[in-house]
Amino acid sequence: MLPLHLAAPPSGPLSVLAIGAHPDDIEIGAGGTLLSLAQSHASVRACHLVLTGTPERQLEAESAAIEFLPGAQVSVRRCDFPEGRLPAAWGQVKDTIEEVTRSFRPDVVIAPQPADAHQDHRTIAEIVPTVCRDQLYLGYEIPKWDGDFSRPSVYVPLPGEIVRRKVALLHKCFPSQSSRDWWDDEVFLGLARLRGVECRARYAEAFACPKALLQIQRW
Repeated sequence: MLPLHLAAPPSGPLSVLAIGAHPDDIEIGAGGTLLSLAQSHASVRACHLVLTGTPERQLEAESAAIEFLPGAQVSVRRCDFPEGRLPAAWGQVKDTIEEVTRSFRPDVVIAPQPADAHQDHRTIAEIVPTVCRDQLYLGYEIPKWDGDFSRPSVYVPLPGEIVRRKVALLHKCFPSQSSRDWWDDEVFLGLARLRGVECRARYAEAFACPKALLQIQRW
């Protein structure tokens, strides 16, 4: 595979808008990628948009945003849409994503992947391409009982220390989820190992990328 490089634009820091239906979605789907960006010494500014969640869970999301992007400029936008009911609030969700995108002006948007079986995730994935037409959209995946994994098109290889740090931070930042039967090291490490096999790395996170612009540089 030919590696492509994600770098800050000449005009300033790399701006990353991460969107989660629920307070832990972003970190489960793209936590290793965020940690890698923070460690790459690139200038990064990030906005986390979390659309649902109890006050306790949203405080967890705020803490996680800072932990997963140490040294970056990070802001968190919290909303109180009803969990499990985002399809019924489609218009309001789109208005929110449009407003945040317009004010933040991201270079990259990290959000759920289009084939996600959860209705809240899928609603975001339907809206993002209609709003973020000029940004790179990376759709992350979240393990769940639905069995909805598809074939990703973009991989981010991750060293072992990044993946282990991701898992440790998931436990630290989201203690409210520790009782879930799927919330354990084997799930997170196993998925990262499988995606690593697919891109000839030890570990990786994988994304759906519906559209990308490939520019041919003169040598």
